Amino acid sequence: MAIYGYIRVSSTDQNEGRQFNAMTELKIPEDNIYIDKISGKDFKRPAYKALLEKLTSGDLIYIKSIDRLGRNYEDIQTQWRMLTKELGVDIAIIDMPLLDTRNGKDLMGTFIADLVLQILSFVAHSERETIRQRQAEGIALARARGIKFGRPIKKSPVNFDVLVKQWERGEIPIAEMMTQTGLKEATFYRRLREYRLTVGK
Repeated sequence: MAIYGYIRVSSTDQNEGRQFNAMTELKIPEDNIYIDKISGKDFKRPAYKALLEKLTSGDLIYIKSIDRLGRNYEDIQTQWRMLTKELGVDIAIIDMPLLDTRNGKDLMGTFIADLVLQILSFVAHSERETIRQRQAEGIALARARGIKFGRPIKKSPVNFDVLVKQWERGEIPIAEMMTQTGLKEATFYRRLREYRLTVGK
């Protein structure tokens, strides 16, 4: 039997230290700790996939909390069944001792564990939906206040028409046009098309 730890944080700038410390306290070998720095919206995660390839029946996976496994209610249920039923792996959720498949393998123990899993995975899913809704509401409110998102649009210089005429006469090479206008080549040609439309050329 091999013992593994699975850690997930939502982005590269989040710290996995708390989860990692919990794994090392359980004496899990560092090589057996798999870390994903990616959203929990689905299970398309490189470290998680690598872990699945290593697992064999009788192995044990430690996870700090159920939302580190995932945040989609149905996906959590599917992965849990796949791990425990198809692969024959045990799972222990550190923050929730009731979710430890090594304990209570009788009918009542399995029922309680399944019930707790459904409640916690539903909560994780609901939290994710709430966060998404708040983000959408915040963006809508910011836009209503005139706040713009994304990179600012690069404006053409005030003498763009003069520079274009010089470029068209061959007096300015394209590299010099990029320097003079401060535009990238693709942006320059887009602005050129817009300019020609306005002057009817």
